[in-house]
Amino acid sequence: MPVTRDIAATYRGPGAVMRRLLSLGKREDRALAILMAACALVFVSQWPALSRQAYLEQVELNSLLAGALFGWIFIAPLLLYGLAALSHLIAKVFGGQGDWYGARLALFWSLLAATPLMLLNGLVAGFIGPGAGLNLVGLLWCAVFLWFWASSLLAAERPQGAVGA
Repeated sequence: MPVTRDIAATYRGPGAVMRRLLSLGKREDRALAILMAACALVFVSQWPALSRQAYLEQVELNSLLAGALFGWIFIAPLLLYGLAALSHLIAKVFGGQGDWYGARLALFWSLLAATPLMLLNGLVAGFIGPGAGLNLVGLLWCAVFLWFWASSLLAAERPQGAVGA
């Protein structure tokens, strides 16, 4: 199934999409590709806000873009790998029976699936700026991302054959 269809399906049922992705087998290259695509899209979502900031503060746009690029393409993946490991350890404490790969895939896929809202957040930040609209879209993105991540992690940490989420 194409990634765009999987993203749309995640908005209807994130647990089902995660179970399908896990059924494709453990492929670290797939997880890394999902993570890098998500980080690249989050970087792109920052462009309008950075452009607005550069214009309003009369600073060089290229330096702002370079900092965001470094952060999202080099630093964020490392932090997200650590966050996925931490989420797996916490799930183990609460009886999770998944593996490290499932926890990574749950976080990385959730981030990628929530990027349409992150792109909207970037547009609002760039064209409208700070205010109630930006806060609302940011809150919506955060809630959707957390819903995707919780549902996906639950699906990844359940025993094989268990149904739900």
